[in-house]
Amino acid sequence: MRRSVLFVGHAYYNHWYLSRRLRDLGWTADVVNIDPGGAGHYHGQDRMLVGRSRTDLARHLAFFARAVRQYDVFHFANAHGLRFGDAIHDFAAHRFEPYDEIRWLKRLGKKIVYTNNGCLDGVAQSSFRAWPPYPTCDDCPFQHRPDVCSDELNLGWGRTRNELADYVALLGGNRADYNVAPTVHENPWIYCLDEEVWAPDLLVPTNYRLGLREETFKVYHSVGNADTRSQAGTMRNTKSTHVYLPLVDDLKAEGRDVELIFFKDVPNLELRYYQAQADVFVDMLTAGFFGATAREGMMLGKPVVCYLSPRFLDQMRREVPQYVDELPVVSATPDTVRDVLVDLMDHPEKRAEIGRRSREFAVKWHGSREAARAWDGIYRSVLDGTIAPSGFG
Repeated sequence: MRRSVLFVGHAYYNHWYLSRRLRDLGWTADVVNIDPGGAGHYHGQDRMLVGRSRTDLARHLAFFARAVRQYDVFHFANAHGLRFGDAIHDFAAHRFEPYDEIRWLKRLGKKIVYTNNGCLDGVAQSSFRAWPPYPTCDDCPFQHRPDVCSDELNLGWGRTRNELADYVALLGGNRADYNVAPTVHENPWIYCLDEEVWAPDLLVPTNYRLGLREETFKVYHSVGNADTRSQAGTMRNTKSTHVYLPLVDDLKAEGRDVELIFFKDVPNLELRYYQAQADVFVDMLTAGFFGATAREGMMLGKPVVCYLSPRFLDQMRREVPQYVDELPVVSATPDTVRDVLVDLMDHPEKRAEIGRRSREFAVKWHGSREAARAWDGIYRSVLDGTIAPSGFG
């Protein structure tokens, strides 16, 4: 029997590439964009459900009724994103209870899957801040913004999410509060990207050339929505930009031929051309794990530097031990990152070897083809009710 999944809401580009590869395996797999401000930031969509007018509501409800008949699994993403678009969500919340549109799906026998999107997704701010050795929340401009991140908000969402979702996928070991539950699983394959879009031999168009000497050591660093995610005037943020900016200046003052390749708010499909010219990628130095930029770097065959929390890695080993054992990311802290960068700068053969392993790792664990094969089995197990509990909770 042909299986079907509807991705309601983007998880960056991950759901898009997963859906395309699932089609290759015989699935009906479609992506609905429910973000009114994000159409230009994603890599593709099959349908768009945005707007809150009565006309929008009627149109969305008609699609909802068709979707219930067509799809077996509904896969959502992002904190507070378990909704079938704003119009239906507002209608359900006003006439019934918030998130009742998802409860209706469950009553009809549909399976609900969810992709976690980071530190405010099911974990209290106080829990995240307490993980040693660095209180990374102190770097975040949202620390004192309870409308964005707080214990009450994060835990309230986690409670709702765990009530509704049959399977929650995350990666990074932030196991506390509502991320300690048998339905919450470490799952590297959900954060997938296309191995052909991010290829080590990517041809860079002339207009994207950096204009730097081949010998210049190029350190790539980027922050999406940097202005809102950084503290005003200092560029202090959880991506550690405030560490890398003075560090590269210091290395240059010592006579080293090095440049920080820093970008913000460049469309992702264009950004890869700049990424392909880098010698090393640098990511977060306090949060304990890495995000999309590091995965892109590994897929391009680049060494990646990021702080890896031993606690997070130990937690991840309970479900994906091989992933942890094979992880090629070079761990560093604000205190050690200078020595790590200098070592990579002075040993090109080491960079090449780490880059080779990074590409192999990314294709195996984050490549869209392997992701589709993994999720084919996961979805089938969720539908059959045979998915094993995570061992947490």
